[in-house]
Amino acid sequence: MIAQDSIEALKARLDIVDVVGNYIELKKAGGNFKAPCPFHDEKSPSFVVSPQKQIYHCFGCGAGGDSVKFVMEYEKLNYPEALEKLAQNYNFTLTYTDNKHNKPRSQVMEKLNEWYQSLLSQNKTALEYVRERGIYESSIEKFGIGYAPDSQATLNYIKSQQFPIKEAIDMGVVGYNPERRQTYARFIERVTFPIHAANGSIVGFGGRTISGHQAKYVNSPETAYFNKSRLLYAYHHAKQAIYKRSEIIITEGYLDVIMLHQAGFDNAVATLGTALTVEHLPLLRKGTPRVIMAYDGDKAGRAAALKASKLLSASGFNGGVVVFEGGLDPADMVKDGRSEELSDIFHAPQAFIEFVLDELLSLYDLSNPKEKESCMAEGVAYLKTLSPILQEEYRTYLASRLGGLGVSPSLVKLAPTSQKVAPLMQKNTHRDAWELSLIKTVLEAPELINQILDVLDPSLLQFHAREFAAALAGERNLPELMAIEVDESIRALKSEEALHAELIIFLTRYYERELKKVNIASNISFEEKAFYIRKFRGKIAKLKRGELVGMNDT
Repeated sequence: MIAQDSIEALKARLDIVDVVGNYIELKKAGGNFKAPCPFHDEKSPSFVVSPQKQIYHCFGCGAGGDSVKFVMEYEKLNYPEALEKLAQNYNFTLTYTDNKHNKPRSQVMEKLNEWYQSLLSQNKTALEYVRERGIYESSIEKFGIGYAPDSQATLNYIKSQQFPIKEAIDMGVVGYNPERRQTYARFIERVTFPIHAANGSIVGFGGRTISGHQAKYVNSPETAYFNKSRLLYAYHHAKQAIYKRSEIIITEGYLDVIMLHQAGFDNAVATLGTALTVEHLPLLRKGTPRVIMAYDGDKAGRAAALKASKLLSASGFNGGVVVFEGGLDPADMVKDGRSEELSDIFHAPQAFIEFVLDELLSLYDLSNPKEKESCMAEGVAYLKTLSPILQEEYRTYLASRLGGLGVSPSLVKLAPTSQKVAPLMQKNTHRDAWELSLIKTVLEAPELINQILDVLDPSLLQFHAREFAAALAGERNLPELMAIEVDESIRALKSEEALHAELIIFLTRYYERELKKVNIASNISFEEKAFYIRKFRGKIAKLKRGELVGMNDT
């Protein structure tokens, strides 16, 4: 954390007229300054900056605060990010209570990027690649595109600028091989794309090979500054447009983003070599934009779009999916002069929920009754992650899409999970405690979420399904989740091994209960009973061998 006395010292150095004046044009009006409000549209200025009180206030929309609040609102930063942005702008060194941040942040990334940029024009192959992709000179400059040479040249440059190699290793641009005791540049003979944090500082690089390396694209490794699961490429360029349009376009690659910006779609960003994750959601919630997922139509692209759509729809986001078929992508369409067609496509995406249900349906042979039944079960499990209104709305959709063989919406059973949800902490059974522990794991160890979602969803929980779904959606302000977070008697599972062992126990007990239900069921045919008995016995056998099984595994 930033030390409080350091915050106060920084604030004492700031002058609000100077801070705000760096962003908008201010005009003297008596003892104050006025301007059209940057936070809402207006014709006559109602935005006032008071140098005496060191605050601003808009009489039109009610926005107001001090210098830090202005930077937070204008730059769309959180409180620590705004402080660090101001400290950087005013050459002020912040101090931190944990000591590890007290050292000024290394400038090796910025210096290295300047050098990479200077080398691009000197390398004919790299420059030809960039131009062949249709990238303008203005876009090269805007996005800081450069070229990384051979490893030794990069190491020599870092040393010539008197940066310790340790700093370059910490920032992720240099690696160290302990077996050979050698350092090496991570980006070799690649076109480079600097990756920025929300405050505009460079925290990593992406690199595209131009020498036929097996890995076409590489990203910086995880560092104290670079977490690819929380960052979106070009967000710092796009955030003003995102807030202005209340819409964000998420693509799969650097070139898609660059070309979309070039064509006027300056609200485009990209994930960084990873699928959209729960950790991205806080960033996406800023400004509550409509989210458009623009993914390739190949198998990998559709799978990523399906996963993202499940996450976004369960988390309450508005928007939809655009899938590019025939090997095309947004960058190709911009290059081919099809920007108007792109605009039409982005204006009519397929809604997340419809896309998920259609994709699930495509994974099954619906002419086979058993597969049809499994498809319905998976569709129902997904619908249960949504609000009751959406569940009811899309129950009919799922039934109709399951085919013309007479599937009635009444067969799509969506008993609300809230009926089974016991009041939080009402009783201290093993199952209650285990489910609460699972929820706390989701809150405290998001890196384990994928392992959890591979084998279960909220419908498997008996007592706290709603809280589990809310934790997955990142709704930390829910009172029940806050109660779980502060209850020290509930322990999160901190390792993959511990989680694996607990999931084995939970799933074994779950499928043993399901097996008992089937054995005593009198409302299903002999064939159905035999099918489910074999299915659940197979799952239990695998679990007892230590193998985790998903809901759709046999």
